[in-house]
Amino acid sequence: MTEPPTFEELFRDCRSSAVHLEMRDAYMKSDPAFVDWRAGTVFDPAERWPDWHRLVTAATARGVGVRRARIVSTPVSEYIRFEHAVTDGLNIAAGEQVRWLSRRAATDLPLPGNDFWLFDGHLVLVNHFDGEGENMDVELTDAPEIAQLCDAAFESVWKRATPHAEFPLL
Repeated sequence: MTEPPTFEELFRDCRSSAVHLEMRDAYMKSDPAFVDWRAGTVFDPAERWPDWHRLVTAATARGVGVRRARIVSTPVSEYIRFEHAVTDGLNIAAGEQVRWLSRRAATDLPLPGNDFWLFDGHLVLVNHFDGEGENMDVELTDAPEIAQLCDAAFESVWKRATPHAEFPLL
């Protein structure tokens, strides 16, 4: 049996688009970067996550559109403040486009039950987290109905969401 591709391989094989929808108010609060940020440690996000920076920079250099949309509760959680603080130096600096949407503005949008990455409009990597936001596992599918749902959900969020630089932390 063939091993499923790694996340890095999915990203490297992507040809036109990689979109990510995040819908939680906290992720992996045990992450040393979050712990350091909470303690007031100042760091360069691109230096903290060099592999991510290289991966996204390489993808955008070959013409892949990388977009991330985040649905968040407002006022935002401490973890979302952390994500917002590192987004310029990590995501934007690597070439991602990032937008934010208040959960209150998403009530009427049909959304999948989990965060996901959608590669080239047809391959979905579903992210599963436990109740505390710790990463449990991923699920890879090319089922057309799931890809269509994820594509429609992402685009509906993207259309309403506020670009990163304009999103107020309430």
